[in-house]
Amino acid sequence: MTDNRYKRPKIKLCGLSSASDIEAANALKPEFIGFVIWEKSKRNVGKDKAAELKKMLDPQIKAVGVFVDEDAEVVADLLNKNVIDIAQLHGSEDNSYIAKLRKLTDKPVIKAFQVKGSEDIADIEKSDADYVLIDSGQGAGKAFDWKILKGVKRDFFLAGGLDPDNVAEAVRVVAPYAVDVSSGIETDGKKDRSKMERFVGNARN
Repeated sequence: MTDNRYKRPKIKLCGLSSASDIEAANALKPEFIGFVIWEKSKRNVGKDKAAELKKMLDPQIKAVGVFVDEDAEVVADLLNKNVIDIAQLHGSEDNSYIAKLRKLTDKPVIKAFQVKGSEDIADIEKSDADYVLIDSGQGAGKAFDWKILKGVKRDFFLAGGLDPDNVAEAVRVVAPYAVDVSSGIETDGKKDRSKMERFVGNARN
């Protein structure tokens, strides 16, 4: 694993769904933002809305599409049309699914893993995805014992329960490649610009 202890982590602000969310992101310049494209999620934006929001996004910021067991052809089409720049797989997608996706597109893939204990680390190391994201659950918004991640040898996105108040500690303890937040920057289910600003500032400083 790359030694990230002296590097600022990259930042992903996930679950953006409005023009004002994009405006805030453009001002804060995270490396990544996320559009949830999954009908069962309360943050679902759908393909058309994602395309509309992507046009407003600073081109220096990468748009990640979050999917759960979506057809590979659908994911690849959105990647190849530049509606999204990276696909994040949050369901049961395995290496054979990733191989199928790679035949359809050359865009990067993030595979999300739920970590309950150190025994889950082996699956993370075996993934053929370009990046892995480690979460405590499927958008559960709950933190977990970060110490179990010391066995991870590859760079990863850290998600699950991060917020403006604990992200600096997470960066110190875990030294992740990137930090990923969604519910931690919301108030009453909507993105809160002041929380977004605090999160980015605390993650970087």
